[in-house]
Amino acid sequence: MQKGQFLWECAGYDGFVVHKGFLPLSTQQKIVACLRDIAGQAPFFSLVTPGGQNMSVRMTSAGAVGWTSDVQGYRYADEHPTGVLWPAIPNPILAIWTSVSGVTRAPDSCLINYYGADARMGLHQDRDEADFSWPVVSVSLGDAGLFRMGGAERGGKTDTLWLESGDVVVMSGAARLNYHGVDRIRFGSSTLLPKGGRINLTMRVAT
Repeated sequence: MQKGQFLWECAGYDGFVVHKGFLPLSTQQKIVACLRDIAGQAPFFSLVTPGGQNMSVRMTSAGAVGWTSDVQGYRYADEHPTGVLWPAIPNPILAIWTSVSGVTRAPDSCLINYYGADARMGLHQDRDEADFSWPVVSVSLGDAGLFRMGGAERGGKTDTLWLESGDVVVMSGAARLNYHGVDRIRFGSSTLLPKGGRINLTMRVAT
């Protein structure tokens, strides 16, 4: 693992740090192999919004708790929708948290989102965790995604940045509750995933 180039920490985004090219290709490949094992135990599934609409992103999770959504709402859950426990977070992924988070407590949840060619993620806050003082660490793998960052209130000025395979983002401090999302995927921009697409890992302290 190598530390990449620090990119973004500006007024209005205090605590928002992007490490470009943080993960070498060999580490990315090792993590993808770990994700195949996770998906074998807890398969990717399509989320349903509380309004009953299917989301374009498919996901699974690792750790003590994982993320789910249906007509009952968004929430952390102890089990995959099939009833199996979420797999443990693999050590190569935990090592990223240890390197960049700046905290000693390990994450207890790792959300794994898969973005196909037409997938996107609307602006949202990560605010279902018990304590917002812990950072969120995000890892990009595969095709580039156009990341949009806003402020702590919905609306107003936003900025965009292409996140590429191997980039790692940390959101902490004032930026921990900023609105953010993914506008679109540059499908086919990476050869890491044989069938294309983007995988985003989001490590959190949820409980």
